[in-house]
Amino acid sequence: MSSRFFHGGDSDSESSSSEEEELYGVEGKAEDSEEEESSEEESDSEEESSSDDEGGPVGASRFMKDVASSDESDDEDKHTIVKSAKDKRLEELEGTVRLIENKEKINDWAVISTEFDKMNRQVIKIVQSGTIPKLYVKTISDLEDTINETIAKQKTTALKMNASNTKGFNAMKQKIKKNNKDYATEVEKYRADKEAYMESDEEEEAVPVEKVRRNRVQRIDELDAQIDEEGFATVGRGGRTLQYTPESILKHLRTIIESRGKKNTDRGEQIRIMEKLLEVATTPYQKIRVLLTLISTRFDLTSTSTQTYMSQEQWRSAEREFSSLLQILEASSTYVVTENADEWDDDDKAPQPAPNEVFKIPGSIVSSIERLDDELTRSLQQTDPHTAEYIDRLGDEQLLYNDIVRSLIYIENLKKMENVETPPESANRIVMRRLEHIYFKPTQVVTTLEENTWKALPERLQSEITPRGFVKDAAPLVQTLCNFLFQHSEGIIRARAMLCQIYFLALQDDYWRARDLALMSHLTENISTFDISTQILFNRTLVQIGLCAFRAGLCYEAQGVLQEICGSGRQKELLAQGVGMQRYSQVTPEQERLERQRQLPFHMHINLELLECVYLTCSMLLEIPLLAQTGSSPDIRKRIISKTFRRMLEYTERQVFQGPPENTRDHVMQASKALANGEWRKCSELISKIAIWDLLGKDRENVKAMLAAQIQEEGLRTYLFTYAPYYDTLSLTTLSGMFDLSVKKIAAIISKMISHEELGAALDQVNDAIVFRKGVELSRLQSQIVTLSEKAMGILESNEKVLETRTAGMANAYVRNEQRGDRGGGWGGWQRRDERRIGGQAGAARRPGGQQFGGGALGGAIKA
Repeated sequence: MSSRFFHGGDSDSESSSSEEEELYGVEGKAEDSEEEESSEEESDSEEESSSDDEGGPVGASRFMKDVASSDESDDEDKHTIVKSAKDKRLEELEGTVRLIENKEKINDWAVISTEFDKMNRQVIKIVQSGTIPKLYVKTISDLEDTINETIAKQKTTALKMNASNTKGFNAMKQKIKKNNKDYATEVEKYRADKEAYMESDEEEEAVPVEKVRRNRVQRIDELDAQIDEEGFATVGRGGRTLQYTPESILKHLRTIIESRGKKNTDRGEQIRIMEKLLEVATTPYQKIRVLLTLISTRFDLTSTSTQTYMSQEQWRSAEREFSSLLQILEASSTYVVTENADEWDDDDKAPQPAPNEVFKIPGSIVSSIERLDDELTRSLQQTDPHTAEYIDRLGDEQLLYNDIVRSLIYIENLKKMENVETPPESANRIVMRRLEHIYFKPTQVVTTLEENTWKALPERLQSEITPRGFVKDAAPLVQTLCNFLFQHSEGIIRARAMLCQIYFLALQDDYWRARDLALMSHLTENISTFDISTQILFNRTLVQIGLCAFRAGLCYEAQGVLQEICGSGRQKELLAQGVGMQRYSQVTPEQERLERQRQLPFHMHINLELLECVYLTCSMLLEIPLLAQTGSSPDIRKRIISKTFRRMLEYTERQVFQGPPENTRDHVMQASKALANGEWRKCSELISKIAIWDLLGKDRENVKAMLAAQIQEEGLRTYLFTYAPYYDTLSLTTLSGMFDLSVKKIAAIISKMISHEELGAALDQVNDAIVFRKGVELSRLQSQIVTLSEKAMGILESNEKVLETRTAGMANAYVRNEQRGDRGGGWGGWQRRDERRIGGQAGAARRPGGQQFGGGALGGAIKA
């Protein structure tokens, strides 16, 4: 012991260790102290030997004061105050309370919420010793009073808190209400007499709960009752089995809602808990609350997992729960689910509305049905369309459509209630979803879908927009839904409704009505301002109008409409039917991911091979006669209708060996060469052999007959353009035998060409012959002068356009009246290219033989 005494004189390690023992309340045991003494004796002996070696004072001189060490001795005379762990915790609690009180003065609820949680953690450690601090009871009581005063003040004043304070204040309202229930007795004592409560030195000790001892047989029976069919029981903290009762439903839901969005949260376990809560729920309010939370949690599974879409099992479970939610809401008119309802804070008891009162539950039926729709679409995007799984998933669309119609009926009923405010766009969003499921389908499929939906819905449910039994055909249904959106919506929803109606009309071969509606909508002027999904719908509608014009035999209009989509070579991206890899494009992974998310499911695709075939066929019928016309008349400005077709034709002509056609493109290119050579029968045969026409269904034979007639006419035009310089007269009977057309039909075609100034000839009806007019052959210099004048006219026109733009259309002195030849008409703003079918000079007189000259002195000299 002497060595320990001497060692304590020159080191304060023992004092610091003793302070730590007192601070943390560590009581050493006898065995530990013996071991410590032995270890300390060994360390003391080692330190003494080391100090002797260092040459320091030894013996009694070690205890004598030195002048040099006087300052150190003064410090050693000072007393060190040692605080117990309990006192230190109380000081920490007092510091937290002071901070909360200071923040109350400036209404900083964000900090108050954080410090309140910290204070609760500190109190838990203090209460473990058996006492409840009165300071804590005072603080939580004053906090509750302050919160109530703030709520009352907010109702009377228009001044609002900022976002962080509002968030903290709402959190404190829930926390303080839930927290003070555990200390209700102490809070009541404090509020009864605050001064007496705080002056009393007696602190309330936590009353231990007497545990009821059960024998072994009772414990085994209780455990067996809690084990499920699979042999498992849900356990909580401490290994205790969790029990779900109707009274504890709201508390469990509160716990699940608070953990939503946090890391390391097991969503699957939460879903299993809520499924058990749904089984024990007895009142409609409990079932509604559980179903709303359960559906939202199922949707959260995709955001917390590596899978980008809901599995079929989870989706069908969410659909069943959503359908059950609608059934409960339809059966109980006391409770309604709206987006602008207040949260019910009391988790101990459910609300008890009056007989004629309507209780509002916060939630969104519209958002849930939209999320179900989006998840089904995302699942179809990720599923291989050539498998049976895709067909199985596509069968779920009937269930989704039933829920959409049922949700629409529920929203209509909410609008009829006086005390319930429903956002006006709720019905519009549901109607739009319903329209987007039927606008692209054939009429037979839409009729079957509607019939199955109304059979699945109860007889008592009726819709004002589309009553039961109203739909006998798809056309009046689409018209009704679109008219509703035209009247009650605006912006993107109205534009999408109009595009859906145009698409449906084009699908039903009503070209003229679809064209007129598209022109009246003026969507071509501002479509770039809409979102990408609406632009995709616009491109799909444009393509469908072009296909409709082709089926109607209007090849000129069809080519003009399809030019913008098919001429770019990016049909996949523009129609959202695939991600094409561009040669020099630099696409980030994020952009590629967004592009893939916008892809349409396979059953909504437009066949790209059919689209290309229609576009190339129409381009062939327009380009081949134009090539023949420009080849025979060098003074006519070379004009290109389809650059894509020209490139393909030039590539085909450069090939040395031509094999038999293998695909659609080869058939069209070889048919084009045959048509240019005057072999219209071979051209018609090659076009009719294209297998893609089988996709047209019942219109297949009509389209083939239409194409054969068009090829005959364009073959005649090509022949006349090519061989007009070599004929003086040509008999109509000869042409009738060559092209298998009636003399009357040939005369009509030639008269149209003469009226459009495409052919310099006259029709001799007496002799049934064409009399060609020979023009003056231009020299090389004259041809170059004509080309130069055309370019100068183009520059002049561009200057006039710029001047007109800068002067806001006031430059009337520079406006010239030009008359442009036209064939086929086109249709307004959808067709923005130059429609001058003849020469480069508008309004000039046509010379015989297809020759045309510019004005000026040179032109006058040539004409003379």
